[in-house]
Order: sequence, then structure tokens, then C-alpha cells
Amino acid sequence: MYITKEIKEDIFKKYGKSKSNTGSTEGQIALFSNRINHLSNHLKKNKKDFNTERALVSLVGKRRNLLDYLKSKDIEKYRSIIKELKIRK
Repeated sequence: MYITKEIKEDIFKKYGKSKSNTGSTEGQIALFSNRINHLSNHLKKNKKDFNTERALVSLVGKRRNLLDYLKSKDIEKYRSIIKELKIRK
């Protein structure tokens, strides 16, 4: 697997509240962004991998839903996470 336990802990420690708080919205968005970047790089090399393309579209939709939820709950956290992860709206 491309992502190890240590990398996940680092993501949740940086964007979530702690490394064990894996359910935080910010941590989930950061984890999805990491996976989206990995799949995007894979698809640049393997243009005909349609199953991965489908998974990528699904992940983008999940991340979008989480971002919409965060925007409705706390607009400042939403703006900061978009700026940190360099996500386009």
C-alpha cells in the first residue's frame, strides 16, 4: 500500500486535532486529498485505467461533501484547510 500508518498519523496530527482523532472533518479532507493526489499521478502514467478513474471521481465527491459540511459549520476552518491543501473551488 502506498500510505503507511505513520503517514496517516502525521496527516491526522497536522490537520486533525490529534493523531488518534481519525474522524475529524479536517483530517478526513486531508487524507482524501492525499489519496486524490496519488491517484491523479497514477492516472497520468496509466491513461486507460478506468477503474482507478472511477475511484478518483468517487473520492473527489466525498471530499466535496465534507468540504460543504465544513463550510456550513465553520467557514474559517474551511478557508484555512483550502488554503493549506491548495484545493480549488
